[in-house]
Amino acid sequence: MTATGTTAPPTLSTARRAIGLGLAVASGVAVAVQSRINGELGVRLADGIAAAVVSFGLGLLVLLVLVPGTPGGRRGLVALRSALRTGALRPWQCLGGVCGAFLVAAQGLTVGTLGVAVFTVAVVAGQTGSSLLVDRAGVGPLGRQPVTPARLVGAALTVLAVLLAVGDRFGDPDTLALAVLPLLAGVGIAWQQAVNGRVRGAAGSALTATLVNFTVGTLALLATFAVEVAVRGRPTGGFPSEPWLYVGGPIGIAFIALAAAIVRFTGVLLLGLATIAGQIVGAVLLDLVLPTAASRPGPATLTGAALTLVAVLVASLGFRKRKEGPPLNVSGRGRAPR
Repeated sequence: MTATGTTAPPTLSTARRAIGLGLAVASGVAVAVQSRINGELGVRLADGIAAAVVSFGLGLLVLLVLVPGTPGGRRGLVALRSALRTGALRPWQCLGGVCGAFLVAAQGLTVGTLGVAVFTVAVVAGQTGSSLLVDRAGVGPLGRQPVTPARLVGAALTVLAVLLAVGDRFGDPDTLALAVLPLLAGVGIAWQQAVNGRVRGAAGSALTATLVNFTVGTLALLATFAVEVAVRGRPTGGFPSEPWLYVGGPIGIAFIALAAAIVRFTGVLLLGLATIAGQIVGAVLLDLVLPTAASRPGPATLTGAALTLVAVLVASLGFRKRKEGPPLNVSGRGRAPR
């Protein structure tokens, strides 16, 4: 309350965090849509790695036109080169795209069999635990984040929620084995979001950070695909004619750019939880509106989705900004922690 008895307006940091949470939820919905698209593309091509190459490659082509064609993108490239040259940004911090490539490959390899909901729960299980560790280690642009009771409860509720939502789908041992891929992809997402936030801070441009992510990811996928072709031969499927099966890359651009832009306001765990909430909601909506044989949501699924949103709220109440020590480098000036 203020001296006049009126409620004080929210601080700028609080408003930014609220906006960031909303954008993170929206990006999570987009990831659920991307999972369905890339999973279907993998089925059509009869090769999940090939689908990932197509998705990432198309996204990279868009960025190669968009980033150099905008003043902010050009300034970001100059700042990025300077940050790498001076050591303000370490080369290993530019490798987040490898984790993104693995996630997209897992979509193409498993969603056609697992369905979006089971894929999502496996990603969530890996992402939630990894986010706690990444925040605690200080990999992200906010530096070390305390593992408060509220953050632990929020993470635990998230895992409980997604298990409740799709727990009846895990009776098949083959499904559990296949779910290891998205589980590992979820572990990588937290680290990817953290280091992409570092790149965004050094470049001063979310689009530039996204270009770095897609460049690294595409190169990793091309190398993997080359090995696969050498061992197994070319994919037996064909390119589908439906245009919507090729928008997974642009959706990935929006997701990576948003995550790189808002992680400095939310932290890795809170960003991850909000994204998870969007993924769960998106997966449920997809299963309801466009059902498949692998996804038939019931009351438990809807309850789990609601509990996920509660988990995000609980974790957000436990969020507090880093107060001790000197500020971390998020502007491209100074030296990032070694």
